[in-house]
Amino acid sequence: MAAKTDFTADEWKLLLESVMMSGIAVTAAEPSGLWGTLKESFASARTMASGKAGSSDLIKALVADFETSEGRTIAREGLSAQLKGSKPAEIKAKSIAALGQAAALLDAKAPGEAAAVKAWLRQVSHNVAEASKEGGFLGFGGVTVSDAEKATLSEIDAALKV
Repeated sequence: MAAKTDFTADEWKLLLESVMMSGIAVTAAEPSGLWGTLKESFASARTMASGKAGSSDLIKALVADFETSEGRTIAREGLSAQLKGSKPAEIKAKSIAALGQAAALLDAKAPGEAAAVKAWLRQVSHNVAEASKEGGFLGFGGVTVSDAEKATLSEIDAALKV
């Protein structure tokens, strides 16, 4: 079983960031306005928190780190440094690239838990995509998952190799 101590500080930061990047990539693919973005953020947080009940010790360790101010600060500052000043298309591309790096790291350092963690990251992105309708007006019409989000989900799946 992999643990936080199996990773360097930079590697752990990448894993923490990847949890948030999996949802950010979808949000950047099709910005949903204030209400939609809030729904997508809550979906990401709910899915992340659901990892506490899973069987992967590595997922539990990531969730536990997000429950500390230090873990949240590391992830938030890392994201800010990478994404500050970027346009949505750039944010999406950087997020997907980070997910690819995290997948490679998991495969190399935590092969026994890599599949579970990557599936969890994938679930975060899918739940974010389904959290808010796209293209409607005042809650009417629109689609649950837009074509741009579907394409992004496919890119995320490819980056995670799931």
